[in-house]
Amino acid sequence: MKISQMLQSDRPTLSCEIFPPKTDADFQTVWNAAREIAKLRPAFISVTFGAGGGRSKNTVGLASSVEKQLGVTALAHLTCVSSTREQVSSVLDQLEAEGIENVLALRGDIPAQADFPLPGQYRYAAELVKEVRAREKFCIGAACYPEGHVESASFEADLDHLKAKVDCGCDFLTTQMFFDNNVLYRFLYRAMKKGIELPVLAGIMPVTNSRMIKKSCQLSGATLPPRFLAIADRFGSDPAAMKQAGIAYATEQIIDLIANGVNRIHLYTMNKPDVARAIFANLSDIIGEQTWS
Repeated sequence: MKISQMLQSDRPTLSCEIFPPKTDADFQTVWNAAREIAKLRPAFISVTFGAGGGRSKNTVGLASSVEKQLGVTALAHLTCVSSTREQVSSVLDQLEAEGIENVLALRGDIPAQADFPLPGQYRYAAELVKEVRAREKFCIGAACYPEGHVESASFEADLDHLKAKVDCGCDFLTTQMFFDNNVLYRFLYRAMKKGIELPVLAGIMPVTNSRMIKKSCQLSGATLPPRFLAIADRFGSDPAAMKQAGIAYATEQIIDLIANGVNRIHLYTMNKPDVARAIFANLSDIIGEQTWS
């Protein structure tokens, strides 16, 4: 099922993200996590992209297994900056052959010590969106950044890049993680003023241990509100307490979002089915049964 069809409903949707194994030896561990998350019946499961050629096959294979064996719609991530146009085309061929209808088109991280961009190759995610759209087979998602991309010269410049992706043909947007809902509400207002009116999925990461906090902020550029910092300061040295507090904080974020009309929630689960299970349980009567056909 195409995700754009799900998003036509007024019902809240709760989706999850998993990342593929780095090696074949890790596959069973990741598969066990995917299977447990699928039991929660999320609207869909997104599968991140293993850059560097060899790992991309894990994305395609895992996304295919999520759909065919677990019966949950899959969203396959696809990055372009470290791949040639031929490599990207090959992955799209594989996704099409496996019947995967949904792609999240991303630039990806610029490789260290590499000439960028390579002549004739990708520079921006908008170029990838345009190429995927030309196939007329896929529902296309793209990323957005409520606090602006860490590489952007300004928030306004980042919105211009986002508008370019929208104009190239994406169907929905998924936000980078954020920890202050007011940041998202301001972003949605400014995006609307820019003429960006696609469905936006709010990306929520439950921070369940102190090591995740610094890393998450470095990767996403997200700021931490005083309330979150107080929680981390009080419970960060107690793993069980921090996990419980992180789940509660993410749950409260989601409840506030849905209460204010933001019905599309995407959980960055970090392959932790127990965390996803706790959040789904906390929201059982709020989101209702997640069934799609």
